Amino acid sequence: MPYRPTALTRKNAADKRAALLRAARALVAADGFRAATVAAIAARGQASVGSVYSHFDSRDLLLAEVFRSAASHELAVVRDAVADTGQPATDRLGDLIRVFGGRALQGRRMAWALLFEPVNPAVEAERLTYRRSYTEITEQIVRSGQERGEFLPQDTGLAASAVLGAISEALVGWLRPESPPPLPQAQADVVDGIRLFCLRALTPPVPAPPVPPGTGAGSARRPHRQDRRVGP
Repeated sequence: MPYRPTALTRKNAADKRAALLRAARALVAADGFRAATVAAIAARGQASVGSVYSHFDSRDLLLAEVFRSAASHELAVVRDAVADTGQPATDRLGDLIRVFGGRALQGRRMAWALLFEPVNPAVEAERLTYRRSYTEITEQIVRSGQERGEFLPQDTGLAASAVLGAISEALVGWLRPESPPPLPQAQADVVDGIRLFCLRALTPPVPAPPVPPGTGAGSARRPHRQDRRVGP
């Protein structure tokens, strides 16, 4: 008689699979994808190596699922922070940078793994999807700002990609695993600096205030002829 899984055995299998995923994600958060070997995942999940392979076809696919789970959570947090509730697009973009940058600096090891760590092709494919999702969110904010006259007219997709590139490149040095953790004030300064840079790139320049008559650089008092010394 062929074996047929029961509701209980299916639940036990799902629970074990979830436990292995949690174990792998904890390893990645602590030391990156390279630390999440099958043996380490099995040990942390209190399972055998064979059990890992009974739930996942390969380590690469397991880590791709870990990436998808962690990235989806971060993406959901940012989506909530920048939801369009009628506020200015400049505020929404500032919130995106604040939440994305702030969370990356607070969870530096996981952020490095999600953004920069060399990974296998299966994980890299998930990373590309992750980046596209952020580009779409940013592009929607840029388009909204253009429609309201807050942002300069330009290619929205290119502008969104440039903003995300600026954020990533500004953070990379701070997120390196060998770099010392930044102090809270340094984190705030970094995020604020990125925000100012991106807003300056997107918003029209503020016109200089008009110069009142008689106060310009060319209005300095010129000496009259009688003020000049003539002869000894």
